[in-house]
Amino acid sequence: MNVPNLISLIRLLAVPFMIYLILNGFYFSAFWLFVAAGISDGIDGFIAKRMEQATPLGAYLDPLADKALLVAVYISLGKMDCLPSWLVILVVFRDVIIIGGVVLLHLLTDGVKMQPIFVSKINTLIQIILVIAVLFQLAFNFSNLEQIITALIFLVTVTTIFSGGVYIINWGKKVDRKNGANEL
Repeated sequence: MNVPNLISLIRLLAVPFMIYLILNGFYFSAFWLFVAAGISDGIDGFIAKRMEQATPLGAYLDPLADKALLVAVYISLGKMDCLPSWLVILVVFRDVIIIGGVVLLHLLTDGVKMQPIFVSKINTLIQIILVIAVLFQLAFNFSNLEQIITALIFLVTVTTIFSGGVYIINWGKKVDRKNGANEL
């Protein structure tokens, strides 16, 4: 196992600790663990690309660690009433749709290459910024972020719906192309 994969694995193993910290009100520690996880994501990507250590395992492990962390944090913050439950449901449902869509597309076609769409990258970035803002507010008792958090919730909602829809449309086109090729 190379260094980038080890970093991704450590980030994945940090998920239960993140859940524990949030559910037990240790927001200061949760904030810093989330920041460290974000930094580690940048570091493992940098090492993998710049030092030519990208592997097939890393291509799955890195996004798995990222998704597991974000989903766990959203569910935990929702459980603690720090995020609206409808937003948590929307974010988790989109990820379930994406995972299910990838599996289904893999079964219906000759495989699938994981290529996040641009709006999905924006969605993930805004989701991360929202978590940082909420954890920062909780960790440092900084109540002046309410309007920013409300705006971020709106942006996460819009980009989650839009990116989920784009994935579904793109997958439908791929399946249609595959089925059309078989009918010729």
